[in-house]
Amino acid sequence: MATYDLIVIGTGPGGYVCAIRAAQLGMKVAVVEKNPTLGGTCLNVGCMPSKALLHASEMFQEAGHSLAKMGIGVSAPKLDLPAMMDFKQQGIDGNVKGVEYLMKKNKIDVLRGAGRIIAAGQVEVTTADGKKQTVETKNIVIATGSDVAKLKGVEIDEKRIVSSTGALSLEKVPDKLLIVGAGVIGLELGSVWRRLGSQVTVVEFLDRILPGMDGEVAKQFQRILEKQGFAFKLGTKVTGVDTSGKTLSARIEPAAGGAAETIEADAVLVAIGRTPYTEALGLKEAGVALDDRGRVEIDKHFATSVKGIYAIGDVVRGPMLAHKAEDEGVACAEILAGQAGHVNYDVIPGVIYTTPEVASVGKTEEELKQAGTDYTVGKFPFTANGRSKVNQTTDGFVKMLADAKTDRVLGVHIVGREAGELIHEACVLMEFGGSAEDLARTCHAHPTRSEAVKEAALAVGKRAIHM
Repeated sequence: MATYDLIVIGTGPGGYVCAIRAAQLGMKVAVVEKNPTLGGTCLNVGCMPSKALLHASEMFQEAGHSLAKMGIGVSAPKLDLPAMMDFKQQGIDGNVKGVEYLMKKNKIDVLRGAGRIIAAGQVEVTTADGKKQTVETKNIVIATGSDVAKLKGVEIDEKRIVSSTGALSLEKVPDKLLIVGAGVIGLELGSVWRRLGSQVTVVEFLDRILPGMDGEVAKQFQRILEKQGFAFKLGTKVTGVDTSGKTLSARIEPAAGGAAETIEADAVLVAIGRTPYTEALGLKEAGVALDDRGRVEIDKHFATSVKGIYAIGDVVRGPMLAHKAEDEGVACAEILAGQAGHVNYDVIPGVIYTTPEVASVGKTEEELKQAGTDYTVGKFPFTANGRSKVNQTTDGFVKMLADAKTDRVLGVHIVGREAGELIHEACVLMEFGGSAEDLARTCHAHPTRSEAVKEAALAVGKRAIHM
């Protein structure tokens, strides 16, 4: 019976990063993975493959619509979808092999099979052919991530009615694509297929897109998407999908009640969120407590209700983001090594990788109002940014929220090209408790889109230069 200092169940970003950090700190570590490849949802059927298709579809659109106005004459682009899918797969393979290399480099044992916790200090691993082995360990970290949330009355077959997984591998471009849910996943994948030729309709139960995002940002972003060709039906729910015909027929009705109607579609993407993956882990039998949303309950040190068992990532509270899981993995490993591991949950950025991108960190205006915080706002549009103007990519703006008394930056929200890169300027500033004045007085290279962030900081003090 093998004995380890730590066994991590799951090799997504949280799990493999936790294992690596623990190995760096001198622990004997093993990871348990039930899937054929390492990397979890993110590397295999989530973050990474979706970014490959987002990039490829954006290049397709650029070639067809943007190059001519820059004086670059090309013939109309032809879509080779199998080749684009191969491009996506090459990216997946490269990342997965990278994680396998990191396991070997850090002398981490990979136990192939489904992990089940028998008790504190014992994990049973069942291989695909049914063979079982029990391994002993001082500590266990649950990093099993999340699964697709199901929609009552709609059965996902990953062919015509798909989850995010199936939407990454459609065999042809659907003429009409219906997306259930106006969250990050639905809008990202919707933008891929819209650029490749789909007519996209998004049905959202709430009266707005991107719940939890700053309201002003969500409204402007919706207008941008509508200009691109998205159609939205807000305050609406899907009650069922008839699959008997050549095309799908979705029944929708107002969320508040009212007359039903039908929408025809060639494919339906169900993107209503994700749920923690705790199935078949033996948590109940081991005494590991779950909260009322099915997440593993943890304390501030990631410890569960059972001594020696910890949990991180999508399976616990907080935003379901790969980078949040990574930070928790590092912090958890450091705590197990007797160090002061810590995650600052006030500075976790979120990015929507559409074109333009949307990025956010810290508080929204709605959250500050609800908390009764006195704040000031600085906004700067990309229409007034020199680099954006010459590149003709002026959609969006930067919005900065600062404490009215201390000037400390409390939140930053960006809609625009490369927003996912620009947001980290705000993250570093906020991690150090910086003020809008600090950023406003920091020299920024010209001409860059980053200058819009500086101008928003200047606007907090009502002294933006270029507006």
